Amino acid sequence: MKTVEIKPNIFWVGAIDWAIRDFHGYITQRGTTYNNYLIMDENITLIDTVKEDFCDVTLDNIKRITGLEKIKNIVINHIEPDHVGSIDKIMLLCPQATIYISERGKRGLDRYFDTSNWQFKIVKNGDTLSTGTYTLLFIETPMLHWPDSMVTYVKEAKLLISQDAFGQHIASSSRFDDEFVACSSQSELDDAVIDYYANILMPFGQLIKTKIAEIVKLGIEIDMIAPDHGVIWRRNPEKIMQSYLDMANGKANLSVAIIYDTMWHSTEQMTIPLMQGIKDEGVECNALKLRATPMSVAIKEFWKARGSLIGTPTVNNVMFPSIAEFLYHLGGLRPKNRIVGAFGSFGWGGGGVKEAYDMFKKIGLEIFEPGLQLQYRPKEDDKEKCYNFGRDFAKKVKEYHGVVNNQK
Repeated sequence: MKTVEIKPNIFWVGAIDWAIRDFHGYITQRGTTYNNYLIMDENITLIDTVKEDFCDVTLDNIKRITGLEKIKNIVINHIEPDHVGSIDKIMLLCPQATIYISERGKRGLDRYFDTSNWQFKIVKNGDTLSTGTYTLLFIETPMLHWPDSMVTYVKEAKLLISQDAFGQHIASSSRFDDEFVACSSQSELDDAVIDYYANILMPFGQLIKTKIAEIVKLGIEIDMIAPDHGVIWRRNPEKIMQSYLDMANGKANLSVAIIYDTMWHSTEQMTIPLMQGIKDEGVECNALKLRATPMSVAIKEFWKARGSLIGTPTVNNVMFPSIAEFLYHLGGLRPKNRIVGAFGSFGWGGGGVKEAYDMFKKIGLEIFEPGLQLQYRPKEDDKEKCYNFGRDFAKKVKEYHGVVNNQK
């Protein structure tokens, strides 16, 4: 891809990863980009690097604009390897550059590379750097989503270079949100935003609200947000910031996700009357089988819905392995403002559903109980029990949805 001028004398010099489908365990069905930015000013400044595999791509992009030896400053907003993996190769070509980084970022970078011959300037919240025409303001955002994280605001350009915040895993020839929507759709972009937030940033909702409030309090004007993954927000940056606030506040659809797995289809057969009961109560519903669904998709669907029913057979008196993996993974993301229940079939011992409820309590979710357990394959009277369970759960979801919305 060619370089793209996103603001006067500020260029995207990143790389597109069309092929990646596994991003540290998170399925990236759309691929991703590694965005970094070059400011051509009196003091030429590079903001972030790219994944090591794509170092030659970013070097070629930079060389189209200037020589590496002319770069005076390098800003590292985040030391995760997809953003800093090529810093050693870049520093070999511009050893005169000074790296601007948070204190925690410097400590982490020392663990990845031999930094003994590199020049550093440790920055903290509120520090600035003049590149000539432009003034860079550094805002620390620890634990969004690593301890070292910060963002860089280019004052005169009204540009927020936001590191991983506001990103999406999308590989596209479109660099901007309006371009992507024109050749794809708004719904696909919205889905990518939710997918990214649910799988990466869900645990940090309170921190996100705090940092957005801090940015608002600073009174800085933002007319473009440039993240390190996905498209750049130039059409309506306020919209993506509001979307993040909504998600941080636990916004969800009035809907139910049935997330299940099954051995001999008994638990699966329970989902049909369950879904009918939910729909007859006027609540939208979808069902997905875990072994046929990437984990990250299941997490996204859980996050989108106000309520979820988890279906598990019992194996060796405990949950089915894929359900246990899902709930363990979900626990690490610490979801809020969601209500759950469990159902399942068993042969001679029904421990799976009980263990699911134990996990719900450990995660801290709102719980609908008791759960529903059936022995072997559901008969006609069992299907009525499933229907009623689904309908009762949907009623509770509507009630809980109203409570959560009234608290905001």
